[in-house]
Amino acid sequence: PVNQVKLASIPAKGLRDYRLYLPLYNGTEELQLGVPKGAVVRAVPLPPGKPVVVYGTSIVQGGCASRPGMVHTAILGRKFDRPAINLGFSGNGKMDAAVGELLCKLDVAAYVIDCLPNMDAKLVTERTEPLVKQLRAARPETPIILVEDRRFTNSWITPAKAKFHDDNHAALKAAYEQLKAENVANLSYISGDALYGTDAEGANDASHATDLGFMRQADVFEPVLRAALK
Repeated sequence: PVNQVKLASIPAKGLRDYRLYLPLYNGTEELQLGVPKGAVVRAVPLPPGKPVVVYGTSIVQGGCASRPGMVHTAILGRKFDRPAINLGFSGNGKMDAAVGELLCKLDVAAYVIDCLPNMDAKLVTERTEPLVKQLRAARPETPIILVEDRRFTNSWITPAKAKFHDDNHAALKAAYEQLKAENVANLSYISGDALYGTDAEGANDASHATDLGFMRQADVFEPVLRAALK
């Protein structure tokens, strides 16, 4: 399919900066930008600083954001004025060592690992420490941030879902504490209890964020990232 949209119609003259976000789920085979006769398009240099990479699930990928710029990785990119590499994989993102190999090749400002929504406590216990140690061996100084899974917004009336989150959070926290005890440096942690807020308004299917949920996630991530990036 071909999508065509008018992005802006501003009669005043002068150069302006635009940031174009490509689709989160649909592949882009070709992109064309049209401008009025006499107008020019110039590439803007990338912001200073290394990018932040976020590895995770369909939530990271941007499932249910109303537009590509509203996923929390894009919001954080604007907050920090630096590129944000979105490695969200719908139905996947399980701290796989093969993805760890790719992450090790990226020269980034920080690694954010947000895989728990597609993992259970057993898998979290098995894979968290190996992935962190894999990254740390390749990048001794790069901050690593572990993120608990968000709670389903209806978990307060679904005991099985509440227990799933409780077990996942406990497994990740135990791995984090063990890594800290082993003096793994530059390691941070984000709680998942309020990633969508606490009023059940942050998701549209109890699991995937609304735009409000993505804004709230970005707000929770921001101070931890700022501290990690110093």
